[in-house]
Amino acid sequence: MCDIIFEDNQVLVAVKPQNIPVQLDDSKDEDFLSKIKKYLAEKYAKTGNVFLGLVHRLDRPTGGVMVFAKTSKSAQRLCKQITDSTFEKTYFAVVEGEPRLRQCRLTNYLKKDELTNTVKICPQYESGAKVAILDYQVLESVDNLSLVKINLLTGRSHQIRVQFANIGCPVRFDQKYGKADKKGDLALWAVQVKFDHPVSHERMTFRVTPPSDKAPWSKFNIEKYI
Repeated sequence: MCDIIFEDNQVLVAVKPQNIPVQLDDSKDEDFLSKIKKYLAEKYAKTGNVFLGLVHRLDRPTGGVMVFAKTSKSAQRLCKQITDSTFEKTYFAVVEGEPRLRQCRLTNYLKKDELTNTVKICPQYESGAKVAILDYQVLESVDNLSLVKINLLTGRSHQIRVQFANIGCPVRFDQKYGKADKKGDLALWAVQVKFDHPVSHERMTFRVTPPSDKAPWSKFNIEKYI
């Protein structure tokens, strides 16, 4: 069953569960895009291929709000908003320790190793380097953990995880860039998206609360900051 929070004939907004891929990958595990296509096929009794445009992504272990396009024209217009930085994406994360600055912009250059599916920070002029920019604000700190609000200005693979690991504050339960001996669901959640409807041009906002009953989210008053 898919958790759909909005749908019209142009746009579909849904909550991606943690630990499933957005689209089919080498694991061959059921992916979120296919699940929603199946939902649409059943809902509208479609027998052929169902179009569903993927306009942005979340890492496999990350959950939260995602936007899909139901027509190719809408997909094109939503992708342009991402390129133009008018499609706003906000995340919450629980990170290890306390960042030295309570509010800051992080700018790095990242390079992905496709063979290992890992990302590293590299010099600006290294072949394959892509700029990664985010703004963060520490909302609360407790028990050597910090609840952080992140506005993502670029959408690089593993960006938030790599950039926070680089300042010594890896995302809690990050098996790839953090402390591998700590096991749990990655404490990174896509909380909010804002975008202009591709046809009506109405500014739309959708929010999805992290699983506040689970650690480490349960240490913080999440509702206070949504």
